[in-house]
Amino acid sequence: MRALAAGALGIWICTAAFGAVQGKEVDYSGGGVTMKGYIVHDDAFEGKRPGVLVVHEWWGLNDYARHRADMLAKLGYTAMAVDMYGDGKQASHPKDAGRFAAEVMSNMDTAKARFLAALKVLKADDTVDPARVAAIGYCFGGGVVLHMARLGVDDLKGVVSFHGSLATRTPAEPGKVKARILVCHGEDDPLTSAKQLADFKEEMDKAGADYEIILYPNAKHSFTNPNADHLSKEFGLNGIGYNAAADKKSWADMQAFLKETFAKKG
Repeated sequence: MRALAAGALGIWICTAAFGAVQGKEVDYSGGGVTMKGYIVHDDAFEGKRPGVLVVHEWWGLNDYARHRADMLAKLGYTAMAVDMYGDGKQASHPKDAGRFAAEVMSNMDTAKARFLAALKVLKADDTVDPARVAAIGYCFGGGVVLHMARLGVDDLKGVVSFHGSLATRTPAEPGKVKARILVCHGEDDPLTSAKQLADFKEEMDKAGADYEIILYPNAKHSFTNPNADHLSKEFGLNGIGYNAAADKKSWADMQAFLKETFAKKG
């Protein structure tokens, strides 16, 4: 992760020196905690632009999530990497990460409150068109954005889940899902069973959701994270691994999805 963080920081320093990418840390409150997010835009793009929330993996808001926000800014969006745990809390071990994630996902009211607090900050930014907002998430974050779509969060035009959890105890109700949904999933992800994938499709069909699932061949869980192979070896996390081709293709698929989503009327 340190190598990725250094690369992301180098990009920010280089571009910021020319007055392009502008990133800042932001404190905000919601769901009973103070959260520390990161919001970024590229002032090479003029006028109001769509906003995109970035929800982190189960490790917490780290440099990887900030890096993805920077990448979105370079595409012309204002992006905000959110803090779902509060106080910028991060995990350094899977046991802590699992506990942090479970604490949030076991109380959907709290999760929604924290998500909505970040959404409010993003929509209020001077560079953002508040009528055009979406969210993307990775692993834990993918599950979060899918749950927000299930809950019918207002003004959320679309969500993209990258190797996120698909299972739920609170399936979407018919007509409830307002956001368009893109699921970018590894074909060889052992953390999602064939039944869970089939159940998700059935759930979305019954709910009348506008959704698409793209399966990437030879891709495991966490296929977008260049640090996944290292984490797999360090902690014995079977079934996770980086796949450069799937990472590149899913990012391109996300770009096409966001472009089409924000072009839609209403």
